[in-house]
Amino acid sequence: MPTERFTFPGHGGHDLAARLDLPDGPVLATALMAHCFTCGKDIPAARRISARLAAMGIAVLRFDFTGLGHSGGEFENTSFSSNVDDIVSAADTLAARGMAPRLLIGHSLGGAAVIRARDRIDSVRAVATIGAPFDPDHVTDHFAHALHKIEAEGVGEVSLGGRMIRIGRDFIRDVRAESLGLSLGRLHAALLVLHAPRDAVVGIDNATAIFAAARHPKSFVTLDDADHLVTRKEDANYVAEVIAALSARYLDLRPPAPPPGAPEGITRVSEADPDGFLQDVQAGPFHHTLADEPLSYGGTNRGMSPYQLLAAGLGACTSMTVRMYARRKGWPLDHVSVDVSHDRVHAQDAGGNGPGPLDTFRRVVTLEGDLTPEERARLMEIADKCPVHKTLEGGAEVITSAAEAAEAAST
Repeated sequence: MPTERFTFPGHGGHDLAARLDLPDGPVLATALMAHCFTCGKDIPAARRISARLAAMGIAVLRFDFTGLGHSGGEFENTSFSSNVDDIVSAADTLAARGMAPRLLIGHSLGGAAVIRARDRIDSVRAVATIGAPFDPDHVTDHFAHALHKIEAEGVGEVSLGGRMIRIGRDFIRDVRAESLGLSLGRLHAALLVLHAPRDAVVGIDNATAIFAAARHPKSFVTLDDADHLVTRKEDANYVAEVIAALSARYLDLRPPAPPPGAPEGITRVSEADPDGFLQDVQAGPFHHTLADEPLSYGGTNRGMSPYQLLAAGLGACTSMTVRMYARRKGWPLDHVSVDVSHDRVHAQDAGGNGPGPLDTFRRVVTLEGDLTPEERARLMEIADKCPVHKTLEGGAEVITSAAEAAEAAST
């Protein structure tokens, strides 16, 4: 996955550190992600969600708010409104590069901020929130004991997530005055609310309030027993897949033109988990699946194995070819199913002459309908004429080349 790191000016003129994760191929859409309160762009959940979306053709910009992470400025001088201003600045930066964001993603307080920012970013067509509060003032519950001191002295130091953070009076007053109801009512974008029922930091009632205040189109997806920071890899991957489904429906993703000689375009396979074998398989913007190995082979069994995918191609092509022929003939074929299994046997046992193993695909075709014996026999002949069958029997040339050095270095 190519990644570009750069800075852009935030609301107060300070340089904000940004990371743009790009697809290996054409960019089909751009998303802008806002992190949780006092977190940063590089927390595990943000990294994983961004990587999975990039694998699906969606570029993702994530950045550190003013005074956090690698960004300049003093956090104690920021507010909820200044966070919104930073999001708008990030969107303007993307627009200047010809990549105006069509999707906003916000985690926790970042979710409230992207809802508020939507009014000022015309290119946005969809908004996704993860564990977001309906009332931004909710974050002050985590340092309620220090509120009096902050009000009296203008700033106070509190412990959040094991770190000492200086909070300013302006931040407290700003979140207290903020209400998302009006922004949600005029969102003018598809809304996806993701929230865990057992979220111990931001209760599920916040998701209910956000969903109720928004107009359609809107969707709510439960994150089951995920924690507030979505720290588990499987939960972050699920979030990314659900957001990608929203994008496919509402962002009008258009596939790139296929290269000459490849009418179906490029099928891109990229690692989804470098510690195992899970792979993202992407064919254009609309078709995504997973490949994996069984648990017994060191995989996580979250997708079909490579040979199962090959068997699926043979079975699908067989069924389509039979249906196409029956439709053209007007024969009463009600349903087709194809069972395919794969095995490797010794060539001599299979009647071959070679010394090595031979791959064998066994195919059982079921034809349902009021067909004559002659029609059934003819359809079985047609099954052997499907293009994938011919490719497997005839063999195919596989031409392999290395990616350009500059391209490989950026991934």
